[in-house]
Amino acid sequence: MPKVQPFRIAGRDVAPGTRKTVDIPVSVLSDHTPISMSVHVVHGKVPGPVMFVSGAIHGDEVIGVEIIRRILASKSLNTLKGTLLAVPIVNAYGLINHSRYLPDRRDLNRCFPGSETGSLAARLANRFMTDIVTRADIGIDLHSAAIHRTNYPQVRVSPGDDAMQKLAEVFGAPVVMKSPLRDGSLRHAARAIGKPILLFEGGEGLRFDEFTIRAGVAGVLRVMHDQGMISRRGVAKPKGTPQFCTSSKWVRAPMGGLLRIFKSDGALVRRGELLAAVSDPFGEQEKEILAPFSGIIVGRAVMPVVNEGDAVFHIGRVKSMTEAEGAVEDLESQLGDDPMFDEDEII
Repeated sequence: MPKVQPFRIAGRDVAPGTRKTVDIPVSVLSDHTPISMSVHVVHGKVPGPVMFVSGAIHGDEVIGVEIIRRILASKSLNTLKGTLLAVPIVNAYGLINHSRYLPDRRDLNRCFPGSETGSLAARLANRFMTDIVTRADIGIDLHSAAIHRTNYPQVRVSPGDDAMQKLAEVFGAPVVMKSPLRDGSLRHAARAIGKPILLFEGGEGLRFDEFTIRAGVAGVLRVMHDQGMISRRGVAKPKGTPQFCTSSKWVRAPMGGLLRIFKSDGALVRRGELLAAVSDPFGEQEKEILAPFSGIIVGRAVMPVVNEGDAVFHIGRVKSMTEAEGAVEDLESQLGDDPMFDEDEII
């Protein structure tokens, strides 16, 4: 077996069998405060793949930060084969300001692959691509819904990408969504250089959600096991088959007013079923919101105040409602009962 060499990143060496947090300089704020992107490198003693896990590309999507924190605390990493690059906070500017965007009002996930001499967003994107993505064999990017919305745990894959769809099933989130690549996104830029990335979505902006966190932690560890990086011990296979949604649609508020929601995210609904009602503050007018087709609620609004036309429910089409009912229930109960998440084990 070949001798494992130190992993070098941003001018720092991480010896085999050790772990280290490395600060990658990004920029300096107007008041001379330095901003860096920190990566925690776990470098195994045994050769294996290099995987990155990233969070907070959008600064208000904090759930990925907690998922990565728990992964780094997992005992499964004690016998790691290969190297894990964990970047819990890509967009430090946004996190500090509780904002999705960068100070130049750009969405970082529309600025990849970036440029060394471009805008602030382009420079950060370039730094992440250069120091993290190009060094990895595979990546998992963690997201949540924007503020005032929540997403049911889901993995998004590109249409026609059979390999990543299989890996999404390994991840074991309740839902797998077909999601086209967007210009400027991390997935689009990574695919252009042959780096496969899974996109995980769950929870809402600026909030933690235990169910989503558990889904994210379990999923990342399952993928690491599938890639031969960690052992099966403590990493359970998903008990149900994730539901593959080939298409989805947002249902919008028919009028402005107060929103009363009757169905939660993850609920399976049939065409014509009552989802919510919107009424004016006096109760003189009210309109019902009905499911336009049968499927699963993969996202929804959480604000009780809506304007006419606001997106309220995101419904994904499923192949079989009967199969979906049992599978989703199995996956939900597994995340609640998995010994990995006993209270004494959650750090």
